[in-house]
Amino acid sequence: MGNSIHLAGMTWSDPRGYDPMVATAEVFAATKQNPGVTISWDKRSLQGFESTPVEELAARYDLMVIDHPHVGAAARQGILLPFDDLLDQQQLATLEEQSVGQSYRSYTFAGHQWALPIDAATQVQAARPDLGGPVQHWREVAELAARGEIVLPLRAPHALMCYLTLTANIGNPASVTEGEWVESGAGARALEAIKGVTAHVDDACYGMDPIDALEALADGSRYRLSPLIYLYARYASPSAGLHAVGFHDIPALGSLGPAGTVLGGTGIAISSRTKHRELCAEYAGWIAGADCQRDLYVRSGGQPGNAVAWEDAGANEAVGNAYRNTRRTLDNAWLRPRHDGYLILQETASGIVAEAAKGEVSPAAAVRALNDAYRDSF
Repeated sequence: MGNSIHLAGMTWSDPRGYDPMVATAEVFAATKQNPGVTISWDKRSLQGFESTPVEELAARYDLMVIDHPHVGAAARQGILLPFDDLLDQQQLATLEEQSVGQSYRSYTFAGHQWALPIDAATQVQAARPDLGGPVQHWREVAELAARGEIVLPLRAPHALMCYLTLTANIGNPASVTEGEWVESGAGARALEAIKGVTAHVDDACYGMDPIDALEALADGSRYRLSPLIYLYARYASPSAGLHAVGFHDIPALGSLGPAGTVLGGTGIAISSRTKHRELCAEYAGWIAGADCQRDLYVRSGGQPGNAVAWEDAGANEAVGNAYRNTRRTLDNAWLRPRHDGYLILQETASGIVAEAAKGEVSPAAAVRALNDAYRDSF
């Protein structure tokens, strides 16, 4: 490998996204027994992580932590290296078997594996155990909202994520192929359910991402619950000035139980421009594997994507059993579209849902606009 090899990576700025990458980079470089091997990680905001095109990153970095809706554009543009050309098939089969829910599959597109899952999440329910804990049904959410006890992150793209979760939860998941996105009756029902809550929430929710909402939930005693919010397991432990938050399966709108939430999480990908593809693949395969995920990765603040870690007693003890308590929801999560035009659609569609949630447009009109935007995205 020579005397000096430097790999540059880009991840997201939350401690969950950044700290484990720094820790794993240091350990990996040390195990190479080559003082010339280094891996440095830069970071970007959550909003930037959700919206920055991968091609901008691939031009500058060897390694990238990405969100799975980016893989359609990445595959078309040839900006990432497929792992099926880099890692042993048995290693990939093991990683797929150990994936939580559809996390591994979310990075499989056009016959190739474009990233390896290292972090798993979906929309779950967050509730303050000291203020009453979780609920099971959406009607209970509406009742708590009327009492001012609900906080709900609605900043783009999270308003859309709520809509897509509820349509799937009532048995009408959004399409991922060309045509109508959501059946009109199901879409209207989901938006009415959202309006039943948003009619009572603080307008500040429209500027909140999940971290903002969890901070508000953990601070003081104003809020009891957030019914649909991406898992950030670290909030299960009390910290300076903040109360512990419990994480649970979502409250159901339909009869399917905690099913249909929109899958999140992250994967590690390799730029097609890197000069060190084998080293990048070795590092990526290691941090996605069970041994790293259940030990170093969680000890350094990561939220694992490997099922071995999700089942590990030590990993769960540190976060109030957040992984075990939400596993059913995650295993039944819904996979977003990943075609090349989806990311632009996601921003536009979230704005439409927010308008419906505020009562600025009727649910029926909003569903028509959402379906039109979806068709135009192909």
